[in-house]
Formats: sequence, structure tokens, C-alpha cells
Amino acid sequence: MSRLQRWYADFRANMQNAHKVLGMNRRNLNYIYPSNERKYFEYANNKLLTKSVLTADGLRVPETYLTISFFYELGELEEKLHQHSSFVIKPASGSGGNGIIVVSDFGEEGWVSVSGKPLALADIKKHIADIIFGVYSFGLHDTAIIEERILQHPFISILSPQGLADIRVITYKGHNVKAMLRIATIASDGRANLHQGGVGVAIDLVEGRTYAAQMSGENITSHPDTGASLLDVQLPEWEQLMALSEEASRVIPLGYLGIDIALSESGPVILEVNARPGIEIQNISGEGLRAGLQKIDHRMGS
Repeated sequence: MSRLQRWYADFRANMQNAHKVLGMNRRNLNYIYPSNERKYFEYANNKLLTKSVLTADGLRVPETYLTISFFYELGELEEKLHQHSSFVIKPASGSGGNGIIVVSDFGEEGWVSVSGKPLALADIKKHIADIIFGVYSFGLHDTAIIEERILQHPFISILSPQGLADIRVITYKGHNVKAMLRIATIASDGRANLHQGGVGVAIDLVEGRTYAAQMSGENITSHPDTGASLLDVQLPEWEQLMALSEEASRVIPLGYLGIDIALSESGPVILEVNARPGIEIQNISGEGLRAGLQKIDHRMGS
């Protein structure tokens, strides 16, 4: 097949699937705006509020060790950090994984990030000061959260040894629609965000078995760093994870959500929720979102 013939075949395939794909404008106009009232966006945008609402309903989230909203609070930081051998620092109003540092240990030369980078107290203070100053929240004053570092399920560690993986679940009107596993790599510096070099793996919603994977827009079958197979893998505790995401979607007063869940050593843990989840999950799975969303509307008579 010539290059022109291959291009035309791909073009025809894309045109045939176009009606199944949820575009950005349709996502906003048909689902986010009608389902997510702006006054409730804070329940997703402010991680402290998200955690408060979820824990009040008995749903598990990482334990909050400390919050810092003002520069003068940095004076007591060293003493308080030494109470924990590992922790995560994140902005309360950050997005896309920006501003998150995962500290895995404390050694002779100070703290160490999950990627092995040494972190002096001055480095940590500067990062928290940046969070407060709004570097990761569009210049708005923010709060730094120091919270529990989740130790992931041993099986997931085989797939994502470089850092914590998470499962992004798209929910609509209290029902799960589509899911993918996001895996950390060396390129992503131990973070599972796709736009930072992580790997996306599509998961069958019913069985919890993986069936497709991509990194930087390219289809792959194994982890780029370890060679571990990413396809036809049965994820553990899938029923519990699916139940947790649906429970969370009914607690947060937003109808269209992305819910990020980690599989810890002791079960699923909700990391955060997103009121404007991206649509990259369609590229990862090779399947559009529209059919699943329309099925839920039809079932609910809307």
C-alpha cells in the first residue's frame, strides 16, 4: 500500500468513527455546562474541599498531614516534616499534576524524591512558597497540602515501578462510562500524567482487563522502561474500584467528572476529582465516549 493509499484508508476510518467521538466543544456544551453548575466547581477545583466532602461520606482519600497557606508557617516546617518519612506535597488548586512532589524517604543528605532526586529543606520551602504564591494556580493565592504518600498495590508496582499509577474513571450522572490506567515512566519523572510522558492504558469497564496502550500518541504494548506487558492484564480489586468511583460521583455535586483512584496496598483510594476531564481517553482506547454517554441519557430518560 502506497503512502497516499494508507492516508486515504486512515482518513476513511476516521470519518466513519467521527460520530462516535466526543469533541471538546460537544463535551463542554452537551455535558460539562449542563451537568456541572459553576457554583459547584469548587468541589473539584479545591482538593481540600474535595477531601472533606468525600471523607464525610466515609470514602477513602490520602490522609492530610499538614496545610500551609502563609509564608510565616514555613518556620515550623522542618519539625513537622520530620514526623513523616514519606509524603506528597501538592497545591490545593493545581491541575494536571503540576506542582506535585513525591518524597519517598529521608536519608543522610536530606529528603529524596520518588525519582531519586535529593531535596534539601530549602528546596522544599521554595516549592511550598511557589505554591502559596500561585505559581501552579494561575497566579492566585493557594494552599500547599502535605499528605500521605500512597503505597500502591504490589501488582500495580510491577506495571508502574517508577511512581504511583492511577485509574482515571469518567463518570456521568453517577455512572461509570470509561476508564484508563495512567502509568509513570522515567520520562514523566515518576508522575502518571500523560502530557508529562506517562503511559495511558485502556481498561475494559466490566472486566477490569487492559486492552490498548499509548505513550505520546504512539501505540505500545509494553512499558517503555521495564518491558512489562501492558495488554490483557487483569487489574486487582476492580469491582471495589468501580463501586468507589460511582459512590464518589454521587457525593460530589457535579454530573460529569473525572475521578482519579489509586490502588493501594489496602484497597482503592481517591486521589482527586476533575470537573473538566480531558478527552484523551478516547485516543488511548480507540473508542469514542459518545455512545456510553448517550446510553446513560437514554436509560435515565433525559
